[in-house]
Amino acid sequence: MQPVMEPVQTAATTAVQMTHDMSVMGLFGQADAFVKTIMILLIVLSIVTWAILITKWGVMRKLKQKGDRFEEAFWGNQGLEELYKNTNPEETDHPMAKLYVVGLREWDQAKDEDTEDKSYTLQVGVSDRIRQLLGAKMNRELELLESSLPLLATIGSTAPFVGLLGTVWGIMNSFQNIGATKNTSLAVVAPGIAEALFATALGLFAAIPAVVAYNKLSTELGRYAARLESFVTEFVTLLERQHQESIVKASKTTKKRRKSDVKEAS
Repeated sequence: MQPVMEPVQTAATTAVQMTHDMSVMGLFGQADAFVKTIMILLIVLSIVTWAILITKWGVMRKLKQKGDRFEEAFWGNQGLEELYKNTNPEETDHPMAKLYVVGLREWDQAKDEDTEDKSYTLQVGVSDRIRQLLGAKMNRELELLESSLPLLATIGSTAPFVGLLGTVWGIMNSFQNIGATKNTSLAVVAPGIAEALFATALGLFAAIPAVVAYNKLSTELGRYAARLESFVTEFVTLLERQHQESIVKASKTTKKRRKSDVKEAS
């Protein structure tokens, strides 16, 4: 013999079934103010995550393309000074070109100041000064590129717990509904549990892309930083070799003049 439900319980169960919409928008609309606030926050964090990922990915792609073009010109047939003269201001809007301009300006100033002094010790000091200057400039440029990465890390680590807070709050509301209706049927419990789990799903929806974006962008920035470090080393090495060649050429010119002077004197 099947148990007969009380009329009050049957009416409450029927009312719950009719008033609860189990769709995504329905779950959002039926949640209380606190859970709604958490859901909206998680949706905003998810949008911010995708915006940062798309923006940074486009920036890194452009930097790679501009760096390829600049390195092609840098290793071309023209000298460093000629490249500096032929470089337009619009072409120096990326870190590699900025490092080149800053380094060559400092080198030219040091070369003008040290023209009369032919000691090699002074040259070593100039090279170290340029290397430190380029290192500081490179760190500033990388800090600008890494400006949004801490936010991605924060979203990736905290969004699941924010969603869990909404889940706990929703489950508490479900137990309150059970106590108010004195009915433990699935029709009464399911809507509140669904709203609670929906908050957890939104937390994961915000956290997973944030973690993936952080790891991907960190890897790309690490590769770009290594590329800049290699460029600085190669650039300073070329400057040192160019100056050494000028010293050798000046030494040969001096020897020729001395020989010519000796011949004229004899």
